[in-house]
Parts: sequence; C-alpha cells; structure tokens
Amino acid sequence: MDVFLLKSKIHRATVTGGDVNYEGSLTISADLMEKIGLQEYEKILCGNMANGHRFETYAIKGKPGKGEIIMNGAVAHLGKKGDRLTIMSFASVGKKKALKWKPRVIVLGKDNKIINEQGI
Repeated sequence: MDVFLLKSKIHRATVTGGDVNYEGSLTISADLMEKIGLQEYEKILCGNMANGHRFETYAIKGKPGKGEIIMNGAVAHLGKKGDRLTIMSFASVGKKKALKWKPRVIVLGKDNKIINEQGI
C-alpha cells in the first residue's frame, strides 16, 4: 500500500506579481524549484496566508535568482503582490519508505531568499 505524503514545500513565499491574461500556473524562480526537487509542470497545492484561499495549479520555472513568485491566469484573482504563499507538492510513497520519509522544505524571508532548509 502507498501513502500520499508531502514531497516538497516552500513556506512564506512572497507573491511578486500576477498576470490574469496568462494561461495559468504559478511561476517560481528556477533555483527555488531545484532546491526542493519541484519539476516544471508538476501539480502543486498553494495556500494564501493573507486571505485563506487554497488552490491547485502547476509550477513553471521563472528566472533563477530573481525570487519570482507570480500568480498567473485564474489564480491571479486569489491573491496579490505581497501576499505570502505556502507552496506544496505531494508524492505517492511505499509504506516502508514512508516510515523514514522526510520532505524537502525551505522557508523564505525578504526578497524570497532562503532563510531555513529542512530535509535537503
């Protein structure tokens, strides 16, 4: 039996922009995605700490080192520049592996710079 566990998380990501005319997704700086093992086009669940909205979308790579977190398409209506997001991805893990599973987590501070890491 497999269990569905947290694979990776970016906590306290500050939204840097939005584009309702884009076709969808959440743009995340490529270096942040790489740090937590998030693949481009991978399904993500996001929680907006400012307003409580939760939404599913997929991640696309932004420019590395720029701290980009851009809400695109319909999800741009669920937040605004300056809001803080928790961005999560999940994985199906075998029961034995699940007993020792540790997600890859980063916590961001000013300018979306990493201030803490876990499981990396």
